[in-house]
Amino acid sequence: MSTQASEPDHSAARAAQEASVQKQRASALAQEAVIAARNPSTFFTPPPPAAPPEIPCDRPSDVEIRQVVDAGAKRVSLDIDLVRAVVRKESAYDPCAVSVKGAQGLMQLMPAVQTQFGVTNPYDPGQNVDAGTRLLKQLLNQFGGDLARALSAYNAGAASVERWGGVPPFPETMSYVSGILDELSPKKGIAAER
Repeated sequence: MSTQASEPDHSAARAAQEASVQKQRASALAQEAVIAARNPSTFFTPPPPAAPPEIPCDRPSDVEIRQVVDAGAKRVSLDIDLVRAVVRKESAYDPCAVSVKGAQGLMQLMPAVQTQFGVTNPYDPGQNVDAGTRLLKQLLNQFGGDLARALSAYNAGAASVERWGGVPPFPETMSYVSGILDELSPKKGIAAER
């Protein structure tokens, strides 16, 4: 058998394989397009958020932080023990705390909350506590003084509380709310002072 006779057979087989591979690629692309249309996040991962500009964080004394927390609670007529418990749960009184989700400062304010309340430096205890206490007061008013719902909204967002009709069944949120309520339970006046 001559090599010239087998070359056309080989070329034909190779061309058939390449055509088959092209058909498979086209089919895979069509399938990806259908999946992407149903669930775009499957094939599109948004770029990570831009890193916020570095803001220096000074650590005031524990006494100064306590004074800022107490003054913030009084300014918006919230129970001081409630605000202290939230700060303790949110940041353990660390004004430089940053969560994995991007919340910052003593009361762990997300960027949207910082914008809403005009916070320019989330690590400034005064600005942070002012915005955090105003948010907490707003949530208490929104949920008719229901502390569990207000705390749930502070942790998981008001939309989650509305969607679930109360404390959302998220382990983190349930632990957050029960931890603060347990800390406050022996105390009187755990809701907003009127």
